[in-house]
Amino acid sequence: MAPADHRLPTDTDNGLLLIISGPSGVGKTTITRGVERSIPDAVFSVSWTTRAKTDADVEGVDYHFVTDEAFEAKKAAGGFLETAGVYGKKYGTPSDWVVEQLKRGRLVILEIDVQGAIQVKRKVPEAFAIFILPPTEDELLKRLRERKRESEDQIQKRFAAARREIAAARDSGVYDAFLVNADLDATIREAVRAVERARRAVR
Repeated sequence: MAPADHRLPTDTDNGLLLIISGPSGVGKTTITRGVERSIPDAVFSVSWTTRAKTDADVEGVDYHFVTDEAFEAKKAAGGFLETAGVYGKKYGTPSDWVVEQLKRGRLVILEIDVQGAIQVKRKVPEAFAIFILPPTEDELLKRLRERKRESEDQIQKRFAAARREIAAARDSGVYDAFLVNADLDATIREAVRAVERARRAVR
């Protein structure tokens, strides 16, 4: 790998760390991928996790699957921008890769929750954070049901968690933009415009 001070032809001076958050069922992953496809130098940050790899997962694309020992060693060395625990499994954003990409002037995208966004903003206050909202709570509940992945009891628990996450996002003070996802393509375009404005301000 080239040293950080060796510029590549593709390097720019307006690297930006982009955080995208939102509750389950709001469409944030589709929006994240849409933003990534729409901006030529965008790169998606792949988290480390201690959860088991499934047949649907691709190592290095969905996650970097690691042991608990490896995760804790990296955490102890200060190697994560943020970490989270979900259902007993650990997740973390590796800081060394993110810093290298930012030095290259890339748009580095993190899809993380509110608590993760708070951690990242403490370390990288210039990061640009977007929170995706549903048009209404009723619409969010409808979308969760339409996924047909869980029982009604599980859906209600996820819905309650989503309401808490929306409230936490509003109270956190870390989000620069709140986008209502009523129309997926329009929301992706709106997110791209917001990111482009933020990058112009970096220069």
